[in-house]
Amino acid sequence: MATSPEKIILTYEDLIELPNDRQRYEIVDGELYVTAAPNTSHQTAVTNLTTVLNLHVRAHRLGRVFTAPYDVILGDTTVVEPDIIFVAEEHREIILPQHIRGAPDLVVEVTSRSTSRADREVKRQAYARHGIPYYWLLDPDRQVFTANALVGGAYQQVTVARENERITAEPFPDLVVDLGEVWYS
Repeated sequence: MATSPEKIILTYEDLIELPNDRQRYEIVDGELYVTAAPNTSHQTAVTNLTTVLNLHVRAHRLGRVFTAPYDVILGDTTVVEPDIIFVAEEHREIILPQHIRGAPDLVVEVTSRSTSRADREVKRQAYARHGIPYYWLLDPDRQVFTANALVGGAYQQVTVARENERITAEPFPDLVVDLGEVWYS
């Protein structure tokens, strides 16, 4: 009788041993996810939204904004690289010299063809399990912004906006983001 191979569970220590080859490596629940370098529309959205968030956060001394590649260690077997990360000043202790260890206040994923399923399902569930209060998802190809808030251990959609709409979303209730400027290239 044949036996099925034992599932290998990877950790952060395994991740740091992987080659630096322009691929993005993440581990969610011990399983390795690999994606290619992002495309132009993805990078445009990340750069533009990061600029808006960073200017607001710095002006009001709210905390720190980071962009990938930057490891966020949520647990021994879950290490992710969200496209944009916000850590509030009151949670600054999770920012270590090499990475973040713990749940940031906001993670933002910008989807692409190669990451859409992982961003919308796998990582969304992992972020909720690890208590990240806010999860934003941007789809630059369809020009759709979705803000989710953690309620009772699961994300609920609180804002969906398209194209050139102006939005406000937690954790920044006093920031208005013009989506036309986010998609602009």
